[in-house]
Amino acid sequence: MDKSKRPFLKSKRPFRKRLPPIQSGDRIDYKNMSLISRFISEQGKILSRRVNRLTLKQQRLITIAIKQARILSSLPFLNNEKQFEKNESTTRITGLRTKNK
Repeated sequence: MDKSKRPFLKSKRPFRKRLPPIQSGDRIDYKNMSLISRFISEQGKILSRRVNRLTLKQQRLITIAIKQARILSSLPFLNNEKQFEKNESTTRITGLRTKNK
């Protein structure tokens, strides 16, 4: 059979197996900041399971660890450093206007 007459067969591409983001020896804990910080966005949001490539159980444990770290002030709830600097420079000082007689 000629290759041009097989429209529905996919070409064989090399498949690269991705490494899991959490190794078997890694412990998911609120104290493990190097592990937790990989699953938080720049704004401080918890990344989704699809982005992280985690299993459901791992995502639940990561979420609980992040929330515990936030409550214990190890992690900020929001990461507004860039936004704060931007707002600080653009704010205008408005004083009370007095009427001249």
